[in-house]
Amino acid sequence: MATHKSAKKRAKQSQVRRFRNKSVKTTLKNLERKLKAAKETNSDNKNEIMRQTQSAIHKASQKGIIHKKTASRKISRLFKFMNA
Repeated sequence: MATHKSAKKRAKQSQVRRFRNKSVKTTLKNLERKLKAAKETNSDNKNEIMRQTQSAIHKASQKGIIHKKTASRKISRLFKFMNA
């Protein structure tokens, strides 16, 4: 365990960031599942869900939660899935 004041602060900051990153990643996974379900049921709002998912992936990439190329790959695969 950290003993210095600065090390304790860094540990606390790391924990806060870890929880925030986990929350964003979970949201991304849920949006992807929602999009796939909308595609399978041929829902009317699948384009809106696709737009939300793409936006969320871009935001996660900009904040450094996922890598830029990972975000690009995810979006590409989602568009390929939607257009199939």
